[in-house]
Amino acid sequence: MKEDTKIVVTGRDTKFYGGVVNPPVYHASTVLFDSMEELENRQQRTGLKMSYGLRGTPTTFCLEQAIAELEGGYRTVLCSSGLAAICMALMAFVKCGDNILIVDSVYGPTRKFCDTWLPRYGVSTTYYEPMIGADIADMIRPETSVVFVESPGSITFEVQDVPAIAAAGRAKGAKVLMDNTWASPLYFKPFTKGVDVSIQAATKFIVGHSDVLLGSVTTNKESWKAVKSCFSEYGQQGAPDDVYFAQRGLRTLSIRLKRSQETGLKLARWLGDRPEVEQVLHPALPGCPGHEFWKRDFLGASGLFAVVLKPYTRTALASMLDHMQLFGMGFSWGGYESLIVPYDLSGVRTVTHYEWSGGYRVLRIYAGLEDPEDLISDLEAGFERLNAAC
Repeated sequence: MKEDTKIVVTGRDTKFYGGVVNPPVYHASTVLFDSMEELENRQQRTGLKMSYGLRGTPTTFCLEQAIAELEGGYRTVLCSSGLAAICMALMAFVKCGDNILIVDSVYGPTRKFCDTWLPRYGVSTTYYEPMIGADIADMIRPETSVVFVESPGSITFEVQDVPAIAAAGRAKGAKVLMDNTWASPLYFKPFTKGVDVSIQAATKFIVGHSDVLLGSVTTNKESWKAVKSCFSEYGQQGAPDDVYFAQRGLRTLSIRLKRSQETGLKLARWLGDRPEVEQVLHPALPGCPGHEFWKRDFLGASGLFAVVLKPYTRTALASMLDHMQLFGMGFSWGGYESLIVPYDLSGVRTVTHYEWSGGYRVLRIYAGLEDPEDLISDLEAGFERLNAAC
């Protein structure tokens, strides 16, 4: 099946639910067994058979199956948020004395977890430059258990050479984990590039409506047991109503993602011609570091990107952002509404140098489903306010 068809039908089998199109919500903790033998063999239950609510229900099974199939992995497990998915995936593969390699352009809360919590368990973190490619082999030590990639990078959108990094990591026995949220399961296929574990903040594109927190971790066959047991022993699972909204949102992911891609590219090209903008950081455009890897490895681009502004005062920038009509200022992304957030990179990178890291030079933009001409008009009015305040 083509992707647009697969995203509609995978994980659904209407004959199990009396012909109902969407799998229903199962609210479950206790599950009853008909016999002692059935109770003893509960781990072998398959299909709609449940053993305990925390171990999954038909509501979770359908979404896990769909995500695993779309990403090209073996199996998927769900949990309460994207950050929880990242933390649990890391915990599945580390022990006291291990070192992990984390890309310097990683999602900020991932960095905080690595810097504040992992040291309590005797795990050290080394950050590497996003564009290191195959040279990461020189950083992999005997105690390196994980190489973590996030491509494109958070805020600065460097596209990594994932196949080269994955090959180097796996050659030395390290598990390769990837935050694949930006591309969604549709626009990057991690398991064809050598990744062992793919993480999604399903909160973003999979849910698609800015109203649910959810995370997913998909693995290859070799990594499944470690991830599944870690999630089970830490008591991680997605809430049933949240999972239901996510599987419903998943069915329109392809259409939403295409629209976000088209609008994002239109905005990025328009912004590239603005005198206020120094650089556009959009993986699908040549000015973005690693653009050649995006062309080689990705199947599309989401509508999340950034621009680097020329130096302006905080007061002038506030004049622009405080009065936007369509672009909301708020964290997360992937919903139907467009967003804009200013960033100061001072102190959020440790090995990568940016000439424009001081002050609020970076605007991260998410292109939602509004008409692009209306979004351009909103930005244009914002730049007028910016310039008037100088």
